[in-house]
Amino acid sequence: MDTSLYRSINHLAVHTAWLHPLMKLAALDFVGLFGVLVLAGWWWARSAPEPARAVAAAVWSAGATLLAVWGNQLIVQAVKRPRPFLVVTQAEVLVHRSSDYSFPSDHAVAAGAATVGLWILARYGVPHARRLAQAATALALVVAFARVYVGVHYPGDVLAGLGVGGAVAVVGWFIVRTWLSRTLSLLANKRLLRRLVVAKAHSTAT
Repeated sequence: MDTSLYRSINHLAVHTAWLHPLMKLAALDFVGLFGVLVLAGWWWARSAPEPARAVAAAVWSAGATLLAVWGNQLIVQAVKRPRPFLVVTQAEVLVHRSSDYSFPSDHAVAAGAATVGLWILARYGVPHARRLAQAATALALVVAFARVYVGVHYPGDVLAGLGVGGAVAVVGWFIVRTWLSRTLSLLANKRLLRRLVVAKAHSTAT
C-alpha cells in the first residue's frame, strides 16, 4: 500500500512540471520556516497572561524539534529502509538522491515537533498562537506531501515522521514544563534578561 501511494503521488510529478519549482522548494527549504513561526511564538509568548509558562512552551517548541531530529537518527539506523527511488522503478526524483535511509523522514519529524509545540503554546493564551499553529499545520502537510512528490520518501516515512516529532513534543513537554517554567521565572527577575521572558508592555501592566 505504501508503495502504491508513493507511485500515485510521485507520478503526479510527471504530469505537473509547472509545480516542480514550488515542490522542490517545499521539500528542501520550507522546513526552515518553522523556525520563523517558533520565533514569532516566543515573541508573542512574552505578552501572555503567564509569560514564563508561555515562553517555556515556545522554547520547548524549538528544543523538541532539535531533540526529535537527533533522536530520529536512532530509528533511521535501526530500521534502515532504503529510499524509494532505489526500489521503485521509474521513480521521478526531482532533487538530490540522498544516500541515507528513508524511514522516518527527518523533515517530517522536524515539522511534526514544531507544529505540536506551537499547538501547546496556543494553550497558554498567547496572542496569535493559534494562527501560528494553524499555519504550521498547513506547512507540515505541504512539506510531507512534497517529500513524496519529489520522490525521496514513501508516504509512510513522512506520516511516521510527523508522528515521531509530535510525540516527542508532547511527552517532552510533560517532563520539562515545570522545570523550564521555573527557570524562566528566575530569568524574568534578572534585569538584563527580563525582556527575554516578559514583554515591556506586559511588564508595565503587571
